[in-house]
Amino acid sequence: MTSFLEKIRHLYDFDSRFLDLQGGHRLHYLDEGTGEPILLLHGNPTWSFIYRDLIRALRPSYRVVAPDFIGCGLSSKPDDGQYRYEMERRAADLAEFIDAVLPGPGTFTLGVHDWGGPIGFRWAVRNPDRIRRLIVFNTAAFRVPEGRSLHWTIRFCRRSMLAAPLIRGLNAFCLGAGRLGFRHPLGREGRLGYRGPYDSGANRIAVLRFVQDIPLSPGDPSYAPLRETEEGLAALRDKPALILWGDKDFVFDSGFLEKWRTCFPRARVRRFPEAGHYVLEDAFPEVAAAVGEFLSAT
Repeated sequence: MTSFLEKIRHLYDFDSRFLDLQGGHRLHYLDEGTGEPILLLHGNPTWSFIYRDLIRALRPSYRVVAPDFIGCGLSSKPDDGQYRYEMERRAADLAEFIDAVLPGPGTFTLGVHDWGGPIGFRWAVRNPDRIRRLIVFNTAAFRVPEGRSLHWTIRFCRRSMLAAPLIRGLNAFCLGAGRLGFRHPLGREGRLGYRGPYDSGANRIAVLRFVQDIPLSPGDPSYAPLRETEEGLAALRDKPALILWGDKDFVFDSGFLEKWRTCFPRARVRRFPEAGHYVLEDAFPEVAAAVGEFLSAT
């Protein structure tokens, strides 16, 4: 699987680090630069590759840490008998990771995208004293806003019996995210960077389980943890926050952004009208400038 790294080395020129979590699962992460720490959490179906350019921009002045969730990127990809692919387990993994790599009592900046939002904020609302700032890319840390619904493609992948053969067998979710998530097409090597870790059905288990774990009703395993996270966001209300939003996101639409504004009314908000779900790709120069200015000013 890792042979694809040789082809994208100039895009992902970092030293890999690994942490053995409880249960014997190996978590891959990047730890670049020195100084005030910044923790960046990815979503589905991505990995730390999504932050590659931001890491290079920040590492001269900051310590930037970016893990791959279990089942993603270069981390272990256990089957269902070895790992419970649900939000609460991932939050426990994150807590173990932070204790090992970013131990207290110091603070750090938390940056999140997609599933990184629910997982990262699940930890943050329990440890608000450890959070110095928040950087929010297109994501949520709350239930689907009232009057909104998820894009039909997400609902289909979550519920249909065809989801498993399509996602694990034909790589439909990764291919679909590449088609719908980027407003500006990536080059061949960029596409390889995103898809490389998910080159077989076995390696795409987390891609499917992330979709199936989206909590929509009280009976879903991750519904209660997400509701508790949403109710706990008030503990972070006074933290400096920067929201960077791709307006053409096919999943997290303007209703999600308005919910963030309600949760963090003093947050700085930058909207990118021509950017999609992968705002870090579609508007990177402007995103990097906004992040740099925010970090310096706060």
